[in-house]
Amino acid sequence: MSEAVSRPTLEAVAARAGVSRATASRVVNGGDGVREPLVERVRQAVAELGYVPNQAARSLVTRRHDAVAVVIAEPETRIFTDPFFALQLRGISKELTAHDNQLVLLLTEGRDDHARVARYLAGGHVDGALVFSLHLDDPLPGLIEGAKIPTVFGGRPGWSDGSKDAVYVDCDNRGGARDAVRHLAGLGRTRIAHITGPLDQTSAADRLDGYRDVMGEADPRLIVPSDFTPAGGERAMAELLDRCPDVDAVFAANDLTALGALRVLRERGRRVPEDVAVVGFDDVLPVTEQTGPSLTTVRQDIEEMGRLMARLLLSTLTRSGSAPAPSSVVLPTTLVRRASA
Repeated sequence: MSEAVSRPTLEAVAARAGVSRATASRVVNGGDGVREPLVERVRQAVAELGYVPNQAARSLVTRRHDAVAVVIAEPETRIFTDPFFALQLRGISKELTAHDNQLVLLLTEGRDDHARVARYLAGGHVDGALVFSLHLDDPLPGLIEGAKIPTVFGGRPGWSDGSKDAVYVDCDNRGGARDAVRHLAGLGRTRIAHITGPLDQTSAADRLDGYRDVMGEADPRLIVPSDFTPAGGERAMAELLDRCPDVDAVFAANDLTALGALRVLRERGRRVPEDVAVVGFDDVLPVTEQTGPSLTTVRQDIEEMGRLMARLLLSTLTRSGSAPAPSSVVLPTTLVRRASA
């Protein structure tokens, strides 16, 4: 059996650089008060020896773990099939990696997982949390508040009405929905339906509000609830055609919903956009490229939203006591016109 290769120590780095252990420690852990020539000598010694700091020991000095939890309040089946989550995670990962932080992904398959996630967050393993896809009755915000770690939310939390502080990143869901419905109305469509997302999420509720802003007191039969999935879009479109066969346009709450709606329209012999015009929401290219015809949709910059979430959290972790706390960000949306409407 070969002998284990010993790891270089901080003492070895200090000896190679010709400095004290305390000086080497300050440089390795990002401390101040070390002259630049000494900093360069320590860094050169680290590179030559291949020294890797002991994270546990480093955490005792810096009180930082350089790790951030990403908590997604959805079952795995949705997370790994909906490209929205992949884009948001990519943005988060890029920003954390650029600042030498680790991403720790925590999933909540069911309510039994919430206590486990709360214990982990309260256990001092991470510096903060990024949380998204919350539902209105979700206990996660309260549990995370109990963990007393900095948190940034993806999407406006349902309770963020000024009665409770919350930092979040979202897009202009209501304004984007208005643009979608106005576009359909501008095409001369008069029976414009809306297939919603899950209305216990603020993004879906805001998009429904945007639809109503334009349509006013529309025929309630033209509003069909769904769940942001292709299967949900299929069910809702079939129900819509059965009860309102004269529908001539559909605003779907997201692109996956629109994908399901388009399948049913093809099966029922409805031409798009000649008979029924369709607009989605998100502009997730893997989905819009699957549709036939290509999907007109409302674009939100999902990857940038992930980057901003991570950036806001990191700024919270590094700000001084006198610096202002970061504010929530709402990004604009853009209507992307293609062949479906």
